[in-house]
Amino acid sequence: MKIIQMSEALANKIAAGEVVERPASVVKELVENSIDAKSTWIKIEVSEAGLEEIKITDNGEGISQEDVERAFLRHATSKIRNESDLFHVQTLGFRGEALASIASVSRLTIKTSQGEHAGTYLSLEGGEVKEKGKSDARRGTEITVSNLFYNTPARLKYMKTIHTELGHITDLLNRLALSHPEIRFEVMHNGKILFQTPGTGDLLQVIAQIYGMGVARKMLPIEGKTLDFKISGYIAKPEVTRASRAYISIILNGRYIKSIPITQAIIRGYHTLLPIGRSPIAILKIDMDPILVDVNVHPTKLEARFSKDKELYLLVEELIRNTFRQTRLIPEISHKPTEKPKQSIQPTLNFDEGRYREPKIEQAFVDKIEQPNYQPELANFKTMEEGLAPEAVTEHQSNQQFKQTFEPEEKPVVEQFSSGERVPTMYPIGQLHGTYILAQNENGFYMIDQHAAQERIKYEFFKEKLGQPTNELQQLLIPLTFEFSKQESIFIEHYKEEFEKVGIFFESFGQQTYIIRSYPNWFPQGFEEEVIREMVEQIMQDERINIESIREEAAILMSCKRSIKANHHLNNDDMFRLLEDLRKTTDPFTCPHGRPIIIHFSTYELEKMFKRVM
Repeated sequence: MKIIQMSEALANKIAAGEVVERPASVVKELVENSIDAKSTWIKIEVSEAGLEEIKITDNGEGISQEDVERAFLRHATSKIRNESDLFHVQTLGFRGEALASIASVSRLTIKTSQGEHAGTYLSLEGGEVKEKGKSDARRGTEITVSNLFYNTPARLKYMKTIHTELGHITDLLNRLALSHPEIRFEVMHNGKILFQTPGTGDLLQVIAQIYGMGVARKMLPIEGKTLDFKISGYIAKPEVTRASRAYISIILNGRYIKSIPITQAIIRGYHTLLPIGRSPIAILKIDMDPILVDVNVHPTKLEARFSKDKELYLLVEELIRNTFRQTRLIPEISHKPTEKPKQSIQPTLNFDEGRYREPKIEQAFVDKIEQPNYQPELANFKTMEEGLAPEAVTEHQSNQQFKQTFEPEEKPVVEQFSSGERVPTMYPIGQLHGTYILAQNENGFYMIDQHAAQERIKYEFFKEKLGQPTNELQQLLIPLTFEFSKQESIFIEHYKEEFEKVGIFFESFGQQTYIIRSYPNWFPQGFEEEVIREMVEQIMQDERINIESIREEAAILMSCKRSIKANHHLNNDDMFRLLEDLRKTTDPFTCPHGRPIIIHFSTYELEKMFKRVM
């Protein structure tokens, strides 16, 4: 007999391989259970990044005495009763695999009570119940997971460094805190507080706690809805960027998910406002009927499948674009002290004064980060490196004190501007190095990058000119000749019909050589070869031709090549005309590559620098 039925213990270990990838996976499953139990306070304590111990305490509904043991059986769930429930999932956990999987690869204890009578205590080792008794009647649940992967050494061998594993845990808890600002989270590592959130329901306070006050003040609220979707959240001004997309959080019906298409829609919403290679900070909350989404795509429940995906992506993109179209996005230059600041990792908050005090740094922590192999990896550690994420100093603070401390001084407000007012009238007073226009008005002093400004003006002109192409073809007296690689030639032959639909007719002219006798009238003069090669590259990558993106690239190329360069001197009339043309553009704050065009020094900041005000 070759086919046998696996034992329950072996099946649980295999399931644990899917669900319990690392300590952060355990934290995720247990904290999500606490959230589903309607907790308003959740405390997470980890030792040695969770490899030694993970302890989760909440004030949720608790588990009844008769259900405690049953909760550790595989496929045991209180969330799903029938197939219909699977398509109306409104909880974070529902598979019934987490507790059984975690218990099978650890030593686990649980104390739980519904608050009416004495609670239940249970001890398990490798998934088997070793001890059972009564616990106190405090409402809620406390689960302690020790010696994770003690009975699966192969899995333990693949764990990363303490800092890497702690980075995964912190990043996860950041997302959960952003997903549930109404819950007070307390996070501790080796007995020291990493961060805590107020639990007031104000998302901006959580953003301030995780990313710092400076970032929170530069976040813009977004909100919109259709019959199927309701979207809210915050997006950072384009001047606040990061090197990776790890700072984009997408929250679907209270669940943090990863979605490449939604992330791409967010990036498209920023359009040309982002510098090349940079990504924004964004927290996007999407609420929709559970029947329109399938969250049962992957065991970790980090992916989702939408039934009206294109409508959702378009809504996200348009909401972000419209928010920026109503906002003045000129970066303000803030005065910075000339004296060298003291070394800081995480500023500490002074609750008595309601403002920052000098940070106190544990020497052991400083020693760790100065080690050559110390490489913080994820979002929270990056913000710690930059000194952005404030740290609460004490565990026992009232919500009111917390709110007063973390409330940004100025709530971000989307200002309303009519056409031409998003950039104020500026009066040129000179030019610096033949490159930057210097201007002034009653609000202070401005520097304008003249090449970037004209790039924006010409880009919008060419984009509009190329935006309504006809099907007419331009016949050529002398055909264009192209040589392609073997791979490119294969794609050209396979997708000839696609090229012909957009007016490109390739004629074979020997091995891997083609000629073009005509091209569409909208092709920008002098850039025909670049556009055709761009189409070939697009076919190879996406197996289709996106005319809109081709026109976009052509407009950017033309605007860059035909704009005034650095070291080009302008007279006063030329400078004023350029500034007025810039005011009339749709997005006057960045060039098509995302570089800033205007920088503003307020009168107050200038006076501070010259000590006219103190």
